[in-house]
Amino acid sequence: MTRQSNKVDVVIVNYNGGDLLLQAVQAVLDSRLPIRLVVVDNASSDGSIERLGAEYPQARILQNQKNLGFATAANQGLSAGNADFVLLLNPDCLLQPDTLQGMLETMADYPDVGMAGCRILNPDGSEQRGCRRELPTLGSGAGKALGRSQAMDLHRQPLPDHPQFVEAISGAFMLLRRKALADVGLLDEGYFMHCEDLDWCRRFADAGWKILFVPDVEVVHYQGHCSKSSPVRVLWHKHRGMARYYRKYLAGQGSLLRSIVVVPAIYLRFLMLAARDGVRGLFRRS
Repeated sequence: MTRQSNKVDVVIVNYNGGDLLLQAVQAVLDSRLPIRLVVVDNASSDGSIERLGAEYPQARILQNQKNLGFATAANQGLSAGNADFVLLLNPDCLLQPDTLQGMLETMADYPDVGMAGCRILNPDGSEQRGCRRELPTLGSGAGKALGRSQAMDLHRQPLPDHPQFVEAISGAFMLLRRKALADVGLLDEGYFMHCEDLDWCRRFADAGWKILFVPDVEVVHYQGHCSKSSPVRVLWHKHRGMARYYRKYLAGQGSLLRSIVVVPAIYLRFLMLAARDGVRGLFRRS
C-alpha cells in the first residue's frame, strides 16, 4: 500500500471466490486503518483472480499453480507480511469500515490475547455457528459427529455484553497478534481444509495465549460460497481433518477400543453424508 505504514496485514485465500472475492477485497480496502492485503490463489478457474488483479492492483497476489489446500496457502500469506497484527479472512466474509479498528482497540486492553474473533453473521442476520465455540472433547466430538450434539457451538447462548474468553473461534475471521503467531507457529499443513482452525486454537491455548470473542464487532459471512462447486470433496476433507485432529489430541485419552473405532466411524459418516447428498442432487436435477 502507498498509505501510511500498515497496522494490519490481511490475508485472504481464494479458490473460485467469484464476485464475493471482489466484494471482500473492496471491504478490506475500505477499512479505516492502514492495511496491507495479500491474496493467495489456489489455482482458481472462475476468473476471479484475474479480475482481482485488473481491478485492484494494490493487492499483492500470490498465485499457486494447483490447489495446495487452505492451510498451506494461508501460511504463504501469513509469511508475506510483518505488521504487528494479521487478519486471516475468508474470501466470502465482508468487513465493515470500522471492523479492524474496533478489534485492535479491544485487543489493546488484552495483551495476553494471541487471537481474537468477532461476531460472524449469516446473510439473514443470525449469528453463525462456530464463531464462538469449545474445542472438541471425546464426548462432544462424538456427539457432533453423530448429529446429536451442538455442545461445541455457543451461538445459541445469550450474547455476552463484553469481550469473552473462549476456547475457539471461526477460521473465517482470525485476528492474530504477530508476536503470538511467531511463538505458536503457522497452521498445520497436514490439514487440507477444515479443522485446521480448531487445531490452531488448541496450539495457541497450549502455548499460553488466550483467545477472545468480541461480540460488538460484526461481519457477514456467506458461508460455503467457495465450496459449493465441489461439496463431496469438501465433505471428504472435513472428515479427513476431523480424523487428524482426533489422532493428534484425543486418541490418547480414551480406551484402545475407542481408538480403534473412532476413526473408521468418522469415515463411515463421510460415506453416509456423501451418499445422502448424492441422492439429493439426483432429485434436484430431476
